[in-house]
Amino acid sequence: MNDAVNTRPIGVIGLGSMGGGMALSLLRAGLTVHGCDLNPDNLKAFTDAGGIAAASPAALAAACDVVFIVVVNAAQTEAVLFGESGAVETMTSDSVVVSCATLGAEFAEKLGARLAEHQVLMLDAPISGGKAKAHSGELTVMSSGPERAYEKAGAALDAISETVFRLGDRAGKGSAMKTVNQLLAGVHIAAAMEAMALGIKSGLDPEVVYEVVCNSAGRSWMFENRVPRVLSGDYTPTSMVNIFVKDLGIVLDAGKGLPMPLPVAAAAHQQFIAASGMGEGANDDSSVIKVYQATSGIDLPQKKD
Repeated sequence: MNDAVNTRPIGVIGLGSMGGGMALSLLRAGLTVHGCDLNPDNLKAFTDAGGIAAASPAALAAACDVVFIVVVNAAQTEAVLFGESGAVETMTSDSVVVSCATLGAEFAEKLGARLAEHQVLMLDAPISGGKAKAHSGELTVMSSGPERAYEKAGAALDAISETVFRLGDRAGKGSAMKTVNQLLAGVHIAAAMEAMALGIKSGLDPEVVYEVVCNSAGRSWMFENRVPRVLSGDYTPTSMVNIFVKDLGIVLDAGKGLPMPLPVAAAAHQQFIAASGMGEGANDDSSVIKVYQATSGIDLPQKKD
């Protein structure tokens, strides 16, 4: 997907664990990258790596034809595009917004139409792979949008991703696919933590439970990835509980709109809400196991000094 069209800098709005990694991948690919973030530590890490800091989304967009929006939710996406000093103020005709936040499909579709009114193209392009793959340039991108947007953003997409799925020619389909993925991701995490809690309550060594499941039919990527955080007693966030409070909420809203029942997703959502209500919302999403600690009295592994 080499892009011979766009030679101007690439912009990244949101330089957290995902956006920061993506920006580094873009820099490694030899691209000029402008970045914007409210967190000064994120900005410093970006500029130390060779990026160019922008004072606002509008300032960034004035210099860039392709702008990645890597924020948390729909409200932040709205703010950085259309709020005070928003990117749309200075985006030129035929420039591209690559929207990477997990959004409802209906919101994404409407966002694409609003940007089109400003002659701005949109790729509805939520991402998956976590912090490590963002930093290594191996994300999975679930995208939809017009061919011209893919042409202009091609080199940047190549730099950040291992696979770019093209799911349609307008915004909405990418976000619909991410909704399906997040249903599974959230359910798998909740189920993994329930299984570990059951093993611990049954008197099994949690390290042994992990080893056996990872070599049995019950294994999942989320089980293998998240359970080591429980075993180490380290709940430093890589993906927060509140992310799945939000994302499974989007899943359930999608079900209401279709309409179709999603009872398994609803049960998982309640576990994340419970963990958030216990004060674990900003901790790693594996903290959902602490709901079982509270309700069943299990002893969890402690962080080693």
